[in-house]
Amino acid sequence: MIAQPYQLYVERTDATKNMARYYAMSIEPTLFGEACLIRRWGRIGATGQRREHHFAREEEAVRLFLQLLRKRRSRGYRPKPHTARCIG
Repeated sequence: MIAQPYQLYVERTDATKNMARYYAMSIEPTLFGEACLIRRWGRIGATGQRREHHFAREEEAVRLFLQLLRKRRSRGYRPKPHTARCIG
């Protein structure tokens, strides 16, 4: 059983390099009580790629989650900025 939800969505954009990438991760329980780290990445607007890592313990999944988060942040990925909407 997962103690708390782990979800992340970050983007890296640079118009001068025609770069628009996303990276998403989540830790979810499997039917067998294991922890599964699911990663998705690719160009924004495209399906991209997906990879799953299965762990017997949640702590192992969290360790990899945090390691991958540090790596993405060092490469310039940041949370998507929220834009304010006016309803008029």
